[in-house]
Amino acid sequence: MKLITVSGPPSSGKTSVVIRTIEQLEHPERVMVVKFDCLSSTDQERYRAGGIRAVTGLSGNQCPDHFYITNVEDCVKQGEKEDRSLLIVESAGLCNRCAPHLKGCLAVCVIDNLSGINTPQKIGPMLKYADLVVVTKGDIVSQAEREVFAFKVRQANAGAQIIFVNGITGQGAFDLSRAWLEAPELNNGLKESRLRFSMPSALCSYCLGETRIGEEYLKGNYKKMRWE
Repeated sequence: MKLITVSGPPSSGKTSVVIRTIEQLEHPERVMVVKFDCLSSTDQERYRAGGIRAVTGLSGNQCPDHFYITNVEDCVKQGEKEDRSLLIVESAGLCNRCAPHLKGCLAVCVIDNLSGINTPQKIGPMLKYADLVVVTKGDIVSQAEREVFAFKVRQANAGAQIIFVNGITGQGAFDLSRAWLEAPELNNGLKESRLRFSMPSALCSYCLGETRIGEEYLKGNYKKMRWE
């Protein structure tokens, strides 16, 4: 079984890209998608409407990145139990600092042309450590804008392959599906696997449910601004 992580900012078109790409595969019935989100998600219905096996995990009051990484091994075990050939894990897309990519698995980051010319520089590990960067909504901007945006992506991640995909028409999804087929196979599940980059720090007093404001209530892992 192959595992592919798909990340990206909110509303960048991750779900549409995944659906259009699965449609290009020879055996879409052997694909399973796990969508991680925070409070709610309707993407599961979109997947199921296309005949795609999909499961949603909601983190609730827990950091969605930490919820994801503590559940991804169970996702792999379930995929193997169901004899799936491809497992797509779609991250919540709530934090530009998130780091959902795993060593030894194909890592995809979806980013859209309308997010702002400097957005690639503002996104952390989910873009900088991706193998593939999928750029969406290119049909809405000019060719010059697409080229400048792609240049900014290359500045942030010089080693990634860039693929333009239209989530509405599916243009470009075939090229992405070929890249998926070349993804490495999992060996012995995720045993001994590691993240490509560390998750954001957690366990400050507010992570543990504190609501009062003030220095006397700050405990655990927290960081203060430096004033000049």
